[in-house]
Amino acid sequence: MHPLDDPALVVSLAMFAGVAAQVVARHVNVPGIVLLLVTGVVLGPDLAGVIRPHALGRGLEGIVEIAVAVILFEGGLSLNLRVLRTQQTPIRRLVLLGAVITAAGGAVCARLCLGWDWRRALLFGTLVIVTGPTVITPLLRRIHVRHSVETILEAEGIFIDALGATIAVVALEVLQAAASHRFDTAVLGVVSRFGFGTVFGIASGAIFALSMRLRSTLPEGLLNVTALASAILILEASDAIVPESGITAVILAGMVVGHTRSHELGELREFKEQLTVLLVATLFVLLSADVRIEDVRALGLPGVLAVFGLIFVVRPVNVFASTFGTKLELREKLFLAWMAPRGIVAAAVSSLFAERMADIGIPGGTAMRALVFLVIGTTVIVQGMGAGWIASLLKLRLPRGVGYAVLGAHPMARALGDALRRAGEEVVFIDTNADSARAAEESGFKVVFGDGLDERGLIKARVETRRACIGATPNESVNFLFARRVREWARGVTTYVAIDRTDGGVSLDMVDRNRARVLFAGAHELADWRISAEKSRLQLERRSASVDCSDDATSFEALPAGIALPLTVSRGKNTAPVERFYRAKKDDEVELAVRAESASEVATWLDENGWTKVAEPSAPIPPP
Repeated sequence: MHPLDDPALVVSLAMFAGVAAQVVARHVNVPGIVLLLVTGVVLGPDLAGVIRPHALGRGLEGIVEIAVAVILFEGGLSLNLRVLRTQQTPIRRLVLLGAVITAAGGAVCARLCLGWDWRRALLFGTLVIVTGPTVITPLLRRIHVRHSVETILEAEGIFIDALGATIAVVALEVLQAAASHRFDTAVLGVVSRFGFGTVFGIASGAIFALSMRLRSTLPEGLLNVTALASAILILEASDAIVPESGITAVILAGMVVGHTRSHELGELREFKEQLTVLLVATLFVLLSADVRIEDVRALGLPGVLAVFGLIFVVRPVNVFASTFGTKLELREKLFLAWMAPRGIVAAAVSSLFAERMADIGIPGGTAMRALVFLVIGTTVIVQGMGAGWIASLLKLRLPRGVGYAVLGAHPMARALGDALRRAGEEVVFIDTNADSARAAEESGFKVVFGDGLDERGLIKARVETRRACIGATPNESVNFLFARRVREWARGVTTYVAIDRTDGGVSLDMVDRNRARVLFAGAHELADWRISAEKSRLQLERRSASVDCSDDATSFEALPAGIALPLTVSRGKNTAPVERFYRAKKDDEVELAVRAESASEVATWLDENGWTKVAEPSAPIPPP
């Protein structure tokens, strides 16, 4: 046996190569799936011969099933029913009507372009019904488009995976014994699998969600691994009872768990997301390495024409038929028509079909798998690489790095907002307090009246488009949770957390570990500062650094407690909140909130540490 034929080594090499491809893709700013496909082909048996999926035998099918369970469970976790209701009509149509149109259109493309008989052509049509959340979700996070479009594409990708995979398997069974199967039998097969999967998934998800709510059930540290084991068991158990119902079950279970109220849900989502990245990377490398280049090349120009027919004819017909009469704009429909990259479920089911068709004596399974992978590769490269350009052309991309979202609209937070606004930054406040919200609106700020820990509040504040999000309430725990929610919702956005030095519930290390920044250059007595602002006992001080500051003793962390609150620092044309690790550079300008009774003490400290006065102290900060 060749040393590289060791199954454990095959999986290990695929896993490492997949992760390495993801790292490179992130650095060069291209869709990760593109490099994963290239990596699998290059390292596969036809070229480098390093990764040899054939050594896994039937074990590859088991690996695929386990990985798909985790991937789709994570997809269900991320779906929000409240958000989905806003676009329920186009989502429902794209999943139901779209499945019929895509299956029929795919069959016609295979029949006309490749000359396949209708039996094989219909099987191919059912295989390409699915799109792929494992491809679409990373693409959308990279290009940032309107929420309406993003919601539709993500929901379609997840739900169509369940329906499409079920239809494909039933179609194979019907064609395998065409003489004894009627159309009504096929429909019953789809409905029974989908129905049982729905019931089993909801019940299983409810049981797991209940165990999350009862903290004594799952000991600390075991939630993530229990969820992992549960997702795999749900898929396999459902399949064991009613074959091919597991995909539906695991998606529904994820949705139920994702809508339970638990303080540990954020940690579970983060763990599942990271695990999904690992599994997607491993599977794409393994499955693309398992496809022979010669099989794809044998399809020739007819194969390419069939794929282009799916992209440029079938998908647009699907979208415009499914969205007819909805409130979607033409440019939104055009973008939906462009985006239908296939993902891991299409690859997994096509590989399964190739084996089953060979076992039952139906010819063409290898060519069908090759065509599906040609669809995957072409849609990922063409649609994935062009998604950003198309979104920009249609003016659907959201601006990035614009302004600040501030949780809390009390006077102290508004003082920070005023400082940022004077520097030309856009500021939006999020608050549930009607008086504070009204005061902020009267001061000319945009205000989102709502909960900053809820998705609706995050959507209205458009946190994913912001330069940074700031938790500035007097409650440090709420500030910390807000930073975590923003990080889950919009990766890459900087977050700031105001910490109370008298509380102790949130430490500086906790903020650092969660990749957030400590607001106001350190911990302060937040409630006292809020009271001072409400009583108009604060004034503003603006200073400029006369020298570089590299000494911790002269940083704002060394300010005597309770006398000044560093708000913003301007360096050149950029202005940002002052954070814990800020060290001054010559000509930096900072703005501080100073208690009136401590003004002379603050002035002395600033003078001694190289901060020269830029302007006289401003008028007191107005109360609400």
